[in-house]
Amino acid sequence: MSLATVAAQSADQEIPYYESVGNECAMFEHAYTQRLPLLLKGPTGCGKTRFVSHMAAKLGKPLFTVSCHDDLTAADLTGRYLLQGGETRWVDGPLTRAVREGGICYLDEVVEARKDVTVVLHPLTDDRRLLPLERTGELLEAPDDFMLVVSYNPGYQHILKSLKPSTRQRFVAMSFDFPPPRVERDIVARESGLDPERCSALVNLAASLRAMKGQDLEEGVSTRLLVYCATLIAAGMPIREAARATLVEPLSDDADVQEGLMEAIQATFG
Repeated sequence: MSLATVAAQSADQEIPYYESVGNECAMFEHAYTQRLPLLLKGPTGCGKTRFVSHMAAKLGKPLFTVSCHDDLTAADLTGRYLLQGGETRWVDGPLTRAVREGGICYLDEVVEARKDVTVVLHPLTDDRRLLPLERTGELLEAPDDFMLVVSYNPGYQHILKSLKPSTRQRFVAMSFDFPPPRVERDIVARESGLDPERCSALVNLAASLRAMKGQDLEEGVSTRLLVYCATLIAAGMPIREAARATLVEPLSDDADVQEGLMEAIQATFG
């Protein structure tokens, strides 16, 4: 039996830090008030999940985050009968809870889930806003304060793992990318406690490493990894050691590629 990895964020949680780089916050609010599902596209670690957490807290709505994977089934989202205390009881999945209670259900990397997941989502992503539960015989109508948000990384997915046009066209969509250098510097400094000057050097290094995407690297260095690196440096770890642990080892196992990355780090920090 496959289980969804779910993180629940309460409505009264402190608003997570997020630095807006465009009209994404306004777009999210409009989609929410107009009861429209939202699709976020962008590279790994560019801030999609933090953005959703920020907006859920800003709107004062509970957030149900599901990290999708290739064993995730529709039953993991909707629910199943489980044996509890000698009795068989129906237990709602995170999607069903969000529909019953109201809130935002966020499916991270939705294309990683099995194909039957999108079938369940379709009735929720048109004007019906319905969730049929075949096993209980229920037909749940989503309340006004329910919102469905999904995300994926279009640059990383294989052709066999992509959203069908019939699914994509059910969503309002926004593209995300890494923040502009000044904004990324401020994000890294705030999240790590490292001084902005050294964060600027890290952001410049990230630009050099991201230019290697598609050549030596499958993915460019994420803002998340920059925060990890800055956090280690702020804690007293030598720059080269922190950079190897966060900007080299996670990106490649190839010794030649790692050597090239370390050369870029040496050129930046000396």
